[in-house]
Amino acid sequence: MKRFFALASTFAVLAGAARAQQPAATQQPAAAQRPVPAQRLAPAYPLIVHDPYFSIWSFSDNLTGTETTHWTGKPQPLEGVVLVDDHVYRFMGSAYVPVATQKSVHLNATQTKYVFACGPVDLAVDFTSPLIVSDLDLLSRPVSYIDFAAHATDGAAHKVVVFIGVSSNIAVDKPDQEVEMNQYWADSLAIQKVGTVAQPVLQKKGDDLRIDWGYAYVAVPAAYGARQDVAHASDTNPFQETGTSEESGVHEVLRTFIPLGMVGASAKTRTVLVGYDEGFAIQYFHRNLRPWWNRDSAHTIEGELKAAMDEHDAVIKKCEKFNRQLFDQAKAAGGENYARLCALAYRQSVAAHQLVRSPEGALLWLSKENFSNGSINTVDVTYPSAPLYLLYNPRLMEGMLNGIFYFSESGRWTKPFAAHDLGTYPLANGQTYGEDMPVEESGNMILLTAAIVKAEGSPAFAKAHWKTLSTWVGYLDTAGFDPANQLCTDDFAGHLARNVNLSAKAIEAIGAYAHLADLLGDKAAAEKYHAHASDMAGRWVTMADDGDHFALTFDKKGTWSQKYNLVWDKVLDLHLFPQAVFDKEIAFYQTKQNAFGLPLDSRKTYTKSDWIEWTATLASTRAAFEALSDPVYKYVLETPSRVPVSDWHETTDGKQVGFQARSVVGGYFMRALYAKWHQMK
Repeated sequence: MKRFFALASTFAVLAGAARAQQPAATQQPAAAQRPVPAQRLAPAYPLIVHDPYFSIWSFSDNLTGTETTHWTGKPQPLEGVVLVDDHVYRFMGSAYVPVATQKSVHLNATQTKYVFACGPVDLAVDFTSPLIVSDLDLLSRPVSYIDFAAHATDGAAHKVVVFIGVSSNIAVDKPDQEVEMNQYWADSLAIQKVGTVAQPVLQKKGDDLRIDWGYAYVAVPAAYGARQDVAHASDTNPFQETGTSEESGVHEVLRTFIPLGMVGASAKTRTVLVGYDEGFAIQYFHRNLRPWWNRDSAHTIEGELKAAMDEHDAVIKKCEKFNRQLFDQAKAAGGENYARLCALAYRQSVAAHQLVRSPEGALLWLSKENFSNGSINTVDVTYPSAPLYLLYNPRLMEGMLNGIFYFSESGRWTKPFAAHDLGTYPLANGQTYGEDMPVEESGNMILLTAAIVKAEGSPAFAKAHWKTLSTWVGYLDTAGFDPANQLCTDDFAGHLARNVNLSAKAIEAIGAYAHLADLLGDKAAAEKYHAHASDMAGRWVTMADDGDHFALTFDKKGTWSQKYNLVWDKVLDLHLFPQAVFDKEIAFYQTKQNAFGLPLDSRKTYTKSDWIEWTATLASTRAAFEALSDPVYKYVLETPSRVPVSDWHETTDGKQVGFQARSVVGGYFMRALYAKWHQMK
């Protein structure tokens, strides 16, 4: 109870509430002591998400159900409490304060919105991370909004004070790292900052890590008359029992108390900004790169915070417009459940990247393999992520390939096929994965280059890398049709020789190269490789045939697999395979589904949800597409694994098998991409 009385006392000073130090039982009606279960919209809810390090989530349907965490699950607590007259209500976090009643939660592409009943006042709390991929400066600005709107529901006016607490854990990897804080005013903002004392810039690489350099910021307009302070872990405060900080991983809490004054039927609104300045974001071939927003080192985080506040209304409108556009586009392509799935996937995919500019001036949009192996710019993570970026900004798609092209074209990578990755996040100094995937990655790079050319309506990107593409297609022409024993992107399933789906990728890539050659005026190469791809496709149909479906490998009948790589035949209009091939597979898949989706292949009951959406896009009817896609939506609603969407799950019980918070859920947009490109014809 000690924490509660300290908090109530603080509110009493700020709001003049005479009864704020009374016991909770006398202040609150009994119904307000426990949250009402919220409708499930997601396995985890994005709150403040920008990149693999600056990423805070709620792993429960009620914002008060659990403390907020980094996507890895490590505590990064945000706390929220509101004082209404002389009653306190907790709307976020796990502080010992009676909870508000969560009336609703809504999730769209760029926002997560809550509404709470706090006695006679309703409080709306909106989290907006404006990750608009068509606006690179806005996308890169490392600032999220927490917007509050309070209004009375009983016809009277009430004194309201909102409290927000942000843990210093945002700026550490481990809770025992020493931090330092500062408070100051700049550009009409009251600002707090926190970061480690050591500041080990870009000194760590790996998967289950959080950033421990740079500084986290909390800012509000000085005009609010807010009070800011820092509560130390050893103090009695709203977030810490009398004990050590290691219990909950909290060091210090940046606290902001915002008085709203008397609130009646008309809503009063306030905004809190939460930002992060890492200084240097990526090491690229041993050169440290600043984030895109400060690529010329001429900008400051204070300037970004000020711009975020000044542009608040315009940014929110831009986000709302994009939210509607994305939902409507996806709904038209695949139905309402599919649209909800895409909205959920959007922020997760985008926030698994970092945007920087190379010393050579190239845009780099670099992914991290979250809870996979921590690799940076993995080609077979880029490949499934691609549809989202092809749909909304192919420049970012270029940024996913530029580093891999540079790796080869600089002479650092000399093998006749594409590399697997550029290193281990955040150090992009060269491949660190222990085994090559030659057919997989070469096919991926050629297919994605062809997709960029289609998205941009120009062959310029292919022309710039034609020599490298020609080397890779030569490799596929020799080794791609009947692959040797090697890994593909589904490496977790193990090595596989004579992989029919991998063969399909090589065939589609050779056909895509022929199309690019034609666009670039190289008629001889176009004719040669189109003939090769067509011949291979015919042999594929014969060799892989297994009656009512096509086999997992050319030499093992009685097996099957999702042939998701065939989707490019439809998306890029390559016309290498007859429609009958797709129809036969789709009909067969519908006999193999489990409650939570179609297994990846006949070896196991687990699946990859991104591949299901690619496979489903082969369907020639909406009904057949929804039959395969809807179980994925059922999975995200019902999985017992409360983490940011895992793309690798069991189809029998919906449990996570591995991976989480990865960018590959951008692959959910394949149907929407196909629909857009074929409406343009």
